[in-house]
Amino acid sequence: MNRLREFIPNRADYKSARTNWRKDLLAGITVGIVALPLALAFGITTGAGAGAGLITAILAGLIAAVFGGSNFQVSGPTGAMTVVLVPIVSKYGVEALIPLGFFAGLLTLILGLIRAGSIINRVPWPVMEGFTLGIAIVIALQQFPTALATPSIDGGRTVTTAWRTLKGALDSGLNYSAIFIVVLTLVVKFTYPKIARKVKFHTPASFIAIVFSSVVVFAFGISVPTVGELPKAIFHIQKFSLFGLSLYQLITAVISIALLASIESLLSARVADQMSHIHELKDRYHPNRELFGQGLASVASSLFGGMPATGAIARTGVKIRSGAKSRLAAIFHATFLLAVVLALSPIISKIPMSALAGVLLGTSYRMASPANLREILRTTRLDGSILLATALIVIFVDLIWGIVIGTALYFIFSKLKKK
Repeated sequence: MNRLREFIPNRADYKSARTNWRKDLLAGITVGIVALPLALAFGITTGAGAGAGLITAILAGLIAAVFGGSNFQVSGPTGAMTVVLVPIVSKYGVEALIPLGFFAGLLTLILGLIRAGSIINRVPWPVMEGFTLGIAIVIALQQFPTALATPSIDGGRTVTTAWRTLKGALDSGLNYSAIFIVVLTLVVKFTYPKIARKVKFHTPASFIAIVFSSVVVFAFGISVPTVGELPKAIFHIQKFSLFGLSLYQLITAVISIALLASIESLLSARVADQMSHIHELKDRYHPNRELFGQGLASVASSLFGGMPATGAIARTGVKIRSGAKSRLAAIFHATFLLAVVLALSPIISKIPMSALAGVLLGTSYRMASPANLREILRTTRLDGSILLATALIVIFVDLIWGIVIGTALYFIFSKLKKK
């Protein structure tokens, strides 16, 4: 019983909540504003729909905040998970996310219970940087159908699919209205922060870009696809079935989703501790409890119409920079999103999908972090080579293989270098 206590929420999780709840409230609302367009975009990109993205951000975000092992983590749908889910949905249908998300969440939870967090946490930094770069490029490629307002032409691998989709759009005629909205969204997203530096209350650039583009579409009557009507019932229990999945298909997909959820969540939690300047062991995140909380979040999300979730580095960073002091901010973030969806569903349904594609293209650029990439490539040949090798494997082969091969190469060449 004593071994299970570390997985149970306790008073220490909220020790600063009484004195800092106002800061947490403000930080939670700020993160919620950032999370709204991302949740919509990731849900649509996956093929599960905007509603599924919102359910994941709200339900998984709340459960992971309460049961997870980090005081600063924000969880929900992420680009990395989208990269894994897109081919699964394309091949087996959106219904397959229910059993896959449930069992992947269960496996992640079990990894926490058997204390596998410390093992997963040892992935080298060059591998994680290459992993992030690869994901950023894949996310950008996945936006081609939405950005061009054209059907996706399946080509198996992401690069092939993106190329065929682009070729199909060129052959049938480009939708210049959709492309204009994508460009407008990107311009606002990258220009607004420079204008808003003097503003005391910070409003996220993605949110401003979405609002501005939506107003332009409405004011000038521009014809582009929109999010569409959201489900009237936000949370609804899903019918549980394997939906034709074979045992092999189920096991391989579940392992991929669970490993990705574990690695990305622990990476995000580790970055959160560094950003928060946490040095004392008692205040650091607990990797095994984090896996337990993320697994529980994915199980619940999948059963109620959402998708598998992970820790989100970008939203976690926004939470910390907004002055959050405890996990209460992540709880406020989920509550805020629920209130927005309940009150503003008709407005959300009018958001142009090309604007969401623009937001994700901008997010991909930020994830790739060209300045940081140049710095790493200038440091040591080993780190730079491992980074590029990992990124290429992620782009052209698979995310998990990228991490496995990248890590193996890192340790092999490190040993050879010592000799």
